[in-house]
Amino acid sequence: MLMRSSGLLFVGHSSFPSTRNSSFLRSPFLDPTTSPNRKRATRLLQPLLSPSARHSCSPRPLLTSLTPPLPPVNQIVAAMEKVDSRQRLCERMRLWELPDQYVIEPTDGISHSLLTISRVDGSIKQTGELPQSSSVRAPKIRTVYGLVGVMKLIAGSYVVVITDRECVGTYMGHPIYKVTSLEILPCNQSLNTSTAEQKKMETEFSELLSAVERMYGLYFSYNANLTLSAQRLYDLGNESKTLPLWRQAEPRFIWNNYMLEMLIDHQLDPYLLPVIQGNILSHFQSAMGKEIIDVTLIARRCTRRTGTRMWRRGADPDGYVANFVETEQIVHAKGFTSSFVQVRGSIPLLWEQVVDLSYKPPFRVVRPEEAPRVAERHFLDLRKRYGSVLAVDLVNKHGSEGRLSEKFANAMQNLFSEDVKYVHFDFHRICGHMHFDRLSLLYDQIADYLNKNGYFMLNSAGEKVKEQHGVVRTNCIDCLDRTNVTQSMIGRKILESQLQQVGIFSENETISTHPNIDESFKKVWASHGDDISMQYAGTPALKRDLVRHGKQTVPGLIADGWNAMTRYYLNNFCDGTKQDAIDLLHGHYIVSVSRDMSTQSPSGGVEALASLPLALGLILVGLIFSTMSLRQVPNNLRHLLFSLLWAAMSIAIAAYVRGNGRMFCNRPRLNKRQY
Repeated sequence: MLMRSSGLLFVGHSSFPSTRNSSFLRSPFLDPTTSPNRKRATRLLQPLLSPSARHSCSPRPLLTSLTPPLPPVNQIVAAMEKVDSRQRLCERMRLWELPDQYVIEPTDGISHSLLTISRVDGSIKQTGELPQSSSVRAPKIRTVYGLVGVMKLIAGSYVVVITDRECVGTYMGHPIYKVTSLEILPCNQSLNTSTAEQKKMETEFSELLSAVERMYGLYFSYNANLTLSAQRLYDLGNESKTLPLWRQAEPRFIWNNYMLEMLIDHQLDPYLLPVIQGNILSHFQSAMGKEIIDVTLIARRCTRRTGTRMWRRGADPDGYVANFVETEQIVHAKGFTSSFVQVRGSIPLLWEQVVDLSYKPPFRVVRPEEAPRVAERHFLDLRKRYGSVLAVDLVNKHGSEGRLSEKFANAMQNLFSEDVKYVHFDFHRICGHMHFDRLSLLYDQIADYLNKNGYFMLNSAGEKVKEQHGVVRTNCIDCLDRTNVTQSMIGRKILESQLQQVGIFSENETISTHPNIDESFKKVWASHGDDISMQYAGTPALKRDLVRHGKQTVPGLIADGWNAMTRYYLNNFCDGTKQDAIDLLHGHYIVSVSRDMSTQSPSGGVEALASLPLALGLILVGLIFSTMSLRQVPNNLRHLLFSLLWAAMSIAIAAYVRGNGRMFCNRPRLNKRQY
């Protein structure tokens, strides 16, 4: 029989768990073994999806599958019969909101047990039937599509559920969903017996936790492991593939890794849904004669040192860096599937750039004597995961960036080997004044490395014909704008090599000679860069015109100016609180009753009263009174003294704000010191 449930199409025999609609599922019309239903089933199984499908995946092209063309239906039936239903995840659940508890009831036949969560203390239990409610009011009932996890605060727990999703494509033939709506279910009725201080702390932390509902770029799949590249999935042992999805996943790319801990403790495998943050929407298809080329970009953001642009710079003492993103470019053409992985990440030193109301705050290297050790830890981790590493440093050679780059280069001196290389390329100096074609100079320096380490490729039979042996690690200061331009250049060269390998391109043929492919390629990389930038900086990428059009345009310059000012505002006046929320969500700050409450409050004195709106208001009042007094000078000379006094007050306040800018910025209050 053939069954379609929650946007995922299953094909199998009666060994699948029965459901309430079993009579419908036995309909002969849906029997894929009869013709013409075999053709219909095969068509429905095509792993190409519509971007408009919200809860189901319709067979229109959007994303390419990472598998070769689908085998005959009977082979798919045999493969699906081997699926262990105990390892499948609940895809659609009914949420019952009772006065004293939440009840989560799977409605897709995955599990026969219901989950009850106490609204008093967040305790979790499994039960076989729906609990009876003593309330005369009918319970609120709605559908949820996943349990993201549970957060424990001072006096209560908070359950995060997916209330809406959008099917955006497939991965390994399985649907991928984008989270479009999250909701927090409070389990904090025990607050009624808490102290006033505990209630105050709980309120503060729960307000931070509400930021989860506004998180950008979250994706998940009920069946596919989104945290691993195609090459790592191929190399995954058969025993590992029988494990629950969360145990197969790469922990550093699981966005809700910390929130899943309570569910893991209760062994609730059917509810353990790994979610990643990144980008999976960047995709295009293009025709080359009779052949169709599918290109998809996938970004996976590491959670080890996640945060906002100014409050998470550099590395931590363990070598984990800020804004570390793995980008995989997947190509499906002529029956071949190919994958190329590159990474970006902040300069792996202990350094910071604390906001102080200036447009570009100074860089400061913390504990410079530890730079070689931190860099060594970082590259040791990269070598273990990716093989050889080529570090491409794009920061300026001079100025404050230059001093930071020099320390990076010095730290790399002891790491140079056959497996670790370092290249510096002053992007602004070499490619400035619209000379972006000069990126070819960088490619000339790294071409041998790219050719040597290659990319991953499967032939039409699903056999490995090539393997990627190393990774290019690119960085600028933010690892956003210059990095995205450079990575798109590398991705372009690799795509040309892949198309030449499968015989679609001739030896000297390039993407630029095919306007349809060229334009689509630029657009997907621009979209890819925008999403990564939104998650780290709060705005789309700068210099995206260079990726989208290959040149800077006037509208692009205006957009860059607006985005730069937006970044300035967010960095100085919003991101401190956002950083606290991120630290809380990822377990970088553990809530404890024993923590000193002073860590949650600003210091005393002038700092406690520091307010930029108040300071600006006083400056404006001083200027107004100074101007008014100045107009009265012809009538009374004493007004000149008043005018000078008011002007002096305004100047003094402005100077104080300028000299103590950090005091007036929105700063993190949980993890004040990073090192």
